[in-house]
Amino acid sequence: MMKTTASLKPAEVEKKWIVIDAKDAIVGRLASFIAMRLRGKHRPDYTPNVDCGDVVVVLNADKVKFTGRKLANKIYYRHTGHPGGVKQRTAGQILEGKHPERVLEKAVERMLPKESPLARKQMTHLRIYTGEAHPHEAQSPETIAFADLNAKNVRSA
Repeated sequence: MMKTTASLKPAEVEKKWIVIDAKDAIVGRLASFIAMRLRGKHRPDYTPNVDCGDVVVVLNADKVKFTGRKLANKIYYRHTGHPGGVKQRTAGQILEGKHPERVLEKAVERMLPKESPLARKQMTHLRIYTGEAHPHEAQSPETIAFADLNAKNVRSA
């Protein structure tokens, strides 16, 4: 008797759509949950080399929270491409700025495999919005209320 593990083929994958309300959710915990759903690790037939995750729609990304003093002390760096062109912004500055959804997007991106075509494809299945509305009602997504209100030392943006 031979035991074999069944691997998913890309044509066999059936993607679900899920909506997550990020209001009062802690960034790191929410990002790890989203990364797990994007990769497909919640499925019993998970295959590491196949994009078998769900499509995740996140609402209220501007209302996420940080624990401790990360809102003021966590620094995001970028480079302009010119000599001496390193720029930095704190998490609080980004959340108050023009694109507050980038905090959550970067957190999820950094939890996926690095520099991989599969990770880039999985990131295309993440849709982040700052408000309550989203244009994906036609896909009839499943709603997941994600709010970890038990954490201590939580500061809002």
